[in-house]
Amino acid sequence: MAQLDKLLSVMIQKSAEALYLDEDQPSTLKLEGNDTPLTKPLNGAQVVGLLKEIAPPHAAQSLDQKAPVKFQYTNAEGVFLVRAMLQASRWHCQLTVDDKGEFERRTGMFRAVDLETGAVGTSAQAAPVADAAALSDPAKAKVEMERLLRLLVEVAGSDLHLRVGEPPIIRKSGEMTRVEGVTMAPDGLEALLWSIMPDRNKKEFTEHNDTDFAYEITGVARFRANVLKDRKGIAAVFRVIPSNIITADQLGISPEVQKLCYLTKGLVLVTGPTGSGKSTTLCALVDLVNRSRSDHVITIEDPIEFVHENKSCIVTQRQVGVHTDSFKSALRAALREDPDIILVGELRDLETVAIAIETAETGHLVFGTLHTTTAASTIDRLIDQFPADRQEQVRTMLSESLKGVVSQVLCKKIGGGRVAAREILLVTSAVSNLIREGKTFQIPSIMQTSKRIGMVTMNDTLLELVDSKQVEPKEAWMKSVDKPSFVASLKARGWDVSFAESEMQQQAAAAAGPAGGGAARPGMGGAKR
Repeated sequence: MAQLDKLLSVMIQKSAEALYLDEDQPSTLKLEGNDTPLTKPLNGAQVVGLLKEIAPPHAAQSLDQKAPVKFQYTNAEGVFLVRAMLQASRWHCQLTVDDKGEFERRTGMFRAVDLETGAVGTSAQAAPVADAAALSDPAKAKVEMERLLRLLVEVAGSDLHLRVGEPPIIRKSGEMTRVEGVTMAPDGLEALLWSIMPDRNKKEFTEHNDTDFAYEITGVARFRANVLKDRKGIAAVFRVIPSNIITADQLGISPEVQKLCYLTKGLVLVTGPTGSGKSTTLCALVDLVNRSRSDHVITIEDPIEFVHENKSCIVTQRQVGVHTDSFKSALRAALREDPDIILVGELRDLETVAIAIETAETGHLVFGTLHTTTAASTIDRLIDQFPADRQEQVRTMLSESLKGVVSQVLCKKIGGGRVAAREILLVTSAVSNLIREGKTFQIPSIMQTSKRIGMVTMNDTLLELVDSKQVEPKEAWMKSVDKPSFVASLKARGWDVSFAESEMQQQAAAAAGPAGGGAARPGMGGAKR
């Protein structure tokens, strides 16, 4: 047993905040803000000797070199974080309980986060199973679940995936990383999820095998959760919703889009694939309304993600399944609740779309989302949801009510992180006429010639990100919808487009098949390096 173990045992017994080893001072416990001496004063050699007895080799070497050091120490009492450094030629050391390390020890997630960098790491340790026996107490299970969620926030991840037979998986900057060292067992994972799931969602999951809900850790973040069943059993995905609302300026939303927030009526759509940041963009726009207008804002979401406190506006937030039965019933009821601005979390079905368009026509500003990739396809998607005999009427209504479409995707930034690329369509009289006449295929041409008023195509935004060296050309090319045009623009700017040309050659060879002289041989036509 190391000599420090006795002092650490006293620290745990008294629930002290920290143990201090300072040269020429007694070892001291920090207990409820007061210092409690435990030993006689220690000289420098004694402090270093106590630390080297528990330090790993690299930390012991740092102590010999009189360099600052930080490491984990695990004993029967728990996991401790040790920090030591020389100040004014005297050693100062602090030992605290490492909550993250305790979680790793109990569940087997050793070295889940690198102590120096905060990066997600791996471990050569055996992978024990997080089973129900260790999590039979709901209170303990809740603590462990919250520690996983805190870990997600600490490493700046966006999503946490939990599934049977796998370690926790964190998505960071778009990449999936396994937190090695633990494998989720069915009972253990269910205990974790059940500890934070509302009763309504437990019933819904039991009946339908999937459910959505939001969970909040005060001062950390809110999380949007989806719990489901797959072929291996129960699984879940958690998306981080930051506690602090990011403003429109911080997100780089253009002044022209911000002006849409000052309209008194109309329909504004934010579109893009799942995980493209639509909710964050809408949140910033609602926050701008909340700060700059004096109106009643109603949001209809499933579930509530960002929480808006009343500022200049009154904000009413309703969750589908908790405060209302469906988007369409909440939207219909909203018209009797004296709204000025309504946010519809998702335009899921024909009836919701119809009510949203009618609401925008009757003197309200409506924000909504769709899973479309371009502004023109958004308009087509809305119209195509209606029966053929109603499409002419809807086209006319949409030409008058639609005010703007923001279509966005997230691109990996050079050096880490992600950045949004946005296509912006502002509905002018020319665009309105094209919608009314069913000529939406001409809208991209209008956008090309209307840059001076704030319109921009996705390709132009992606080119700007490449030119400003925020995004690699290949990453931007992968996100582009009109790839041939994008490649031509890259080539005109002098960028290397060999990655795209080789891909297109492979596609052409595959399409030609035997008639074109045989399929391409494996390994041929790869990207140049």
